[in-house]
Amino acid sequence: MALSHDEAVSAQFSPRAGAYVTSPVHAAGEDLDLLEQVLEIRRPARVLDLGTGGGHVAFRAAPFATQVVAYDLSDAMLEQVAAEATRRGHANIATRQGFAESLPFEDASFDAVLTRFSAHHWHDVPRALAEARRVLGPGGIAVFIDVVAPESPLADTWLQSLELMRDPSHVRDYRRSEWLATLAEAGFAATISRDFRLRMEFSSWVARIGTPEPLVAGLRCLQAQAPAEVASHFGLEQDGSFTVESALIEAE
Repeated sequence: MALSHDEAVSAQFSPRAGAYVTSPVHAAGEDLDLLEQVLEIRRPARVLDLGTGGGHVAFRAAPFATQVVAYDLSDAMLEQVAAEATRRGHANIATRQGFAESLPFEDASFDAVLTRFSAHHWHDVPRALAEARRVLGPGGIAVFIDVVAPESPLADTWLQSLELMRDPSHVRDYRRSEWLATLAEAGFAATISRDFRLRMEFSSWVARIGTPEPLVAGLRCLQAQAPAEVASHFGLEQDGSFTVESALIEAE
């Protein structure tokens, strides 16, 4: 029997929760450093880390907030985050399980809503962003960090194809123009504060999510057929490693 999308996301990530806590790609980066600077200035009392994954946003937010709620679809992820928060001495991090599209929180209950590398798994981004807007209080800030798709339809299609073959829970890396339009529809005034280049080392990229070997071979075959424009855009390397773009978007 086929799983629903949300069930597929949970099934895909739960067995690999520990890998996302320790993943160098997720645990560090210029985007996290910039996010920490924003939080240090704003000092939000109550923070929602939406789609916490390995908890790295929550860990960065904890020193500057009274309470951080690490929210995720996967109970296994949340168990790992809670254990790591205890190890780091972050007593102000609480965990909560649920869907991005239906947040179990009252209106205007957070001073900051943050999400990083999660939205490309949400099945209904407009609804999730509307929920984020609902739970954000007056004067609050929202920060969205994710891989962004190229505006070129050719390069966009290739990126989505690679992502889906590697991870069947992937929905879409959204273009910058799509992000800004959807945020505006949800009631946010948003700006792209920074763009980043993120190198994906191929062997760890597929190992982290447990891509089956036939699909790994399929990924390499697809890469071998990439048009010159695509190979150049993503900096495609001989071992399959490549570079994607990500963006940090601030919204109020």
